[in-house]
Amino acid sequence: MNQAYILLGTNLGDKRANLQQAILSISANLISIISYSDIYETAAWGNTNQDNFYNQVIEVNTELSSTDLLKTLLLIETKMGRIRNQKWEARIIDLDILYFNHEIIDTENLKVPHPYLHVRRFTLEPLVQIAPEFLHPVFNKTNTALLENCSDNSEVKLV
Repeated sequence: MNQAYILLGTNLGDKRANLQQAILSISANLISIISYSDIYETAAWGNTNQDNFYNQVIEVNTELSSTDLLKTLLLIETKMGRIRNQKWEARIIDLDILYFNHEIIDTENLKVPHPYLHVRRFTLEPLVQIAPEFLHPVFNKTNTALLENCSDNSEVKLV
């Protein structure tokens, strides 16, 4: 059984409903949701000229490989109406693998741990809520330590 942490984000339409639909779709695809964080609202990151995001992190167990998990998440995004035109644009749903077991994966299509995980407060706040002591396999620091040292001062509000 593989353990993964997934970041969900949305800033279009009914944001709460988008997160709920994504979670239902994930759990319908041979992926067991073990825990999930509260929902947090944050300003957009990267391309800041757009609506605020709702973000949430879930912990899952799955028999899927990391590659198959990524394919499944991308399919869910597409079925929910995600269109990719440019980086960091507004989106109905975004599903990012933050961790996959304690593996370091560096392929053309998948980088785990997520390469921006440690510099994004909107990722770390919900991640620390459900996995404070999980050890980042590259930095060898807990999520709590990463959050304490995060230079991103963006406001992360509980919804």
